[in-house]
Amino acid sequence: MTQIQSEEERDDAIVGRAFVWSAILIVLAATTGAIVYWRMSIKPPPIVKKSELIVPEVRERSKIEIPSMPFVDITESAGLRFTHENGAAGEKLLPESMGGGVAFLDYDGDGDPDILFVNSCRWPWDERPTEAAPTMALYRNDGDCKFTDVTQATGLDVTFYGQGVAVGDYDSDGDVDLYLTAVGQNHLFRNDAGRFVDVTESAGVGGAADQWSTSTGFLDYDNDGDLDLFVCNYVKWTREFDKAQPFTLTGGERAYGRPQEFPGTYPYLYRNDGEGKFTEVSETAGLRIRNPARNEVFAGKSLGTTFGDFDNDGWIDIAVANDTVQNFLLHNQKNGTFVEKAVERGMAFDQQGQARGAMGIDWARIRGGDQIAIAIGNFANEMSALYVSRGDAMQFNDEAIATGIGPQSRLELTFGTLFLDVDLDGRFDIVAANGHLENEINKVQASQFYEQPPHFFWNCGPESPTEFVPVPSDKCGPDFLKRMVGRGAAFADIDGDGDLDVLFGATGSKPRLIRNDQKLGHHWLRVGVAGVKGNRSAIGARIDVETADGILRSLIMPTRGYLSQSESVATFGLGNQQKLRKVTVLWPTGESKVVETPSVDQLLKVSP
Repeated sequence: MTQIQSEEERDDAIVGRAFVWSAILIVLAATTGAIVYWRMSIKPPPIVKKSELIVPEVRERSKIEIPSMPFVDITESAGLRFTHENGAAGEKLLPESMGGGVAFLDYDGDGDPDILFVNSCRWPWDERPTEAAPTMALYRNDGDCKFTDVTQATGLDVTFYGQGVAVGDYDSDGDVDLYLTAVGQNHLFRNDAGRFVDVTESAGVGGAADQWSTSTGFLDYDNDGDLDLFVCNYVKWTREFDKAQPFTLTGGERAYGRPQEFPGTYPYLYRNDGEGKFTEVSETAGLRIRNPARNEVFAGKSLGTTFGDFDNDGWIDIAVANDTVQNFLLHNQKNGTFVEKAVERGMAFDQQGQARGAMGIDWARIRGGDQIAIAIGNFANEMSALYVSRGDAMQFNDEAIATGIGPQSRLELTFGTLFLDVDLDGRFDIVAANGHLENEINKVQASQFYEQPPHFFWNCGPESPTEFVPVPSDKCGPDFLKRMVGRGAAFADIDGDGDLDVLFGATGSKPRLIRNDQKLGHHWLRVGVAGVKGNRSAIGARIDVETADGILRSLIMPTRGYLSQSESVATFGLGNQQKLRKVTVLWPTGESKVVETPSVDQLLKVSP
């Protein structure tokens, strides 16, 4: 039994050893197979080919030399003694920071541009002693760059807290009338043979007593032949609400308020019903635009406006610069209504989809007339905008950075913004009035100053790496870039030499009239148009000047900039072109006239 048991134990041990060795061999085989598989599955490293380092292309600066385009300040020698009164007395109320408009107009029909300054006034609760209440100021152009104060003689020695101005012959009697906006009720002055009469009440255009109106302009939006009236309204404002806001500059002293804290509102649109009567139609015309985030709140905080046929369909559209909310692009539907298109057409915001502090606005056809550009001046540390649309698509893209305007305009706080051909080379340049709201802003922002130099961007053409370049003092003269608290801006040919002179308004200080003294020898054509039917001012009339190089196009449109009006004459810079093929005028009502081969370097007057 014991022997049999020991043999069985020996056999079991042999079997156990055989099993262990088998297991070991199996593991070794599996391991070897895994290693072989792993080595076979490893891909060889890729062969890296060395290539030459490609250096990024540096944007080439424009090699085109900026021409000499000197401006000379002739404010004093011209006899302009006006000083704007903004009513500032330490309370830091928002309207005090906005300034007043300026206008070129031919009020007496003698063919040369006169000057109007819109004034504000002291507040009713201001008990400071004063010799006389501030009024509007009208200066008659006597020729040779001399002006005479005719304010009292023309009935414009009136006092209210004025803001903007519109110029146009709304009653079709052959002379231009005035509409003045205000903090409070607005005013319509009918021109009766050179003396202005307040007809606000009978015309029905005073607006609400608690409204704050800003930029304004006459236009024929319904193509019925007479002039209607568009009025921007800013924010819902009261002294009590303003003072209740904790606006401070350095944490202690009071500062001017942020528009974000004030409710928005909507513009007025007055339809001309004839016989001196208007009807306010903003609601039925689709202009009471709501804030999409809060439907009960109106979206508009409008400071600047300009009018143009942006899609070339024969009907005037409206562009509006809104402060800290989206801009408006009001597309005329040809049936008495408008649709807001700025969001879908790329003009509402900046490139990041943010609203900016938009102030002044203007538009022009650039790049040979093939593209429409809308320029908007924005707040300090925000670039000015240059929205460009190809052809008549009315689809805009902000090209401020690509064209050079953006980086060079970022620092200043920009108000009045204008397109004009300073050197008459056939390309529109950009001029703008700048100035901060706070007189002590430098205490908290080292880069900011209350008084700021205006902008002058010379258009050197789309073929240049930088289309718009800032003009230095040695090219435009020290008078142009002199610092001021700029607000309104307008242009006109005050001395009859064919080039455009510039007027800058201010807040709480003196304006500046600067004469364009460029002597580059470029040719030009100025076109003055008489109106038809009810629109004797011919506002909205289209002018095409055909040259050997193409067609130059413009509108008779004084409403541009900020709170202001420029002259109602179209100026075309022709550069070296000495011959014209024809000039075609198309009135808003459809009538047209062609003038064959007109001479250059003249004021061409065209009647129906």
